[in-house]
Amino acid sequence: MDPDNQPPRASDLESRVMTSPMLKAMSHPLRRRIVSVLGAQDYARATDLARQLGVAANTLSFHLRTLADAGFVEEAPEHARDRRDRVWRGVNQSYKVGSPEEPVGPDDEAPLAAYLHQMTMDQQEMVAKVLAWAPNYATGREADAKGELSIGTLRLTQDEATAVFAEVCAVLDRARSLHHEPSPSDEADGVRAWDYTFMAGREDL
Repeated sequence: MDPDNQPPRASDLESRVMTSPMLKAMSHPLRRRIVSVLGAQDYARATDLARQLGVAANTLSFHLRTLADAGFVEEAPEHARDRRDRVWRGVNQSYKVGSPEEPVGPDDEAPLAAYLHQMTMDQQEMVAKVLAWAPNYATGREADAKGELSIGTLRLTQDEATAVFAEVCAVLDRARSLHHEPSPSDEADGVRAWDYTFMAGREDL
């Protein structure tokens, strides 16, 4: 934590190339969701997390253990109410799937392909949900703003593009810090998990 008791910015964390066990652990949609939810807050009680994700406690426990073995989550007993209370947090680390500077090995290519395929399906599902909701919102049949979708084109140099993307990450980091500490009043206050994807592709991709 920094002096202001804020979680570390994603841009300040050292990125780690995901290994085969990590890629395999993230092949399950519930595990990806667990990592995402725990990444948005400092910690969560297992019972609260199970309720939030709509799964049975024993099912959640199995997947949490799998993620812990892979290094994505860890227990946070200092936030437990008693010895029976299981509390978890995401490991404060940024992850990447390799790069020219740190390429994945031959043994990791198959797990990487499977993970990226699952990520593709996740993104397709989210876009489909937003587009299915949009007509009802546009016609006034749905008053609750549950989604946002912005698509456009920018003309930038590589350095300008890097600077813009860094600004976007900084905005998201600030937003992430608003409710990083779970509170019993979150639901009453209207605090909800918002899934987002920031993606950009150059025209010659």
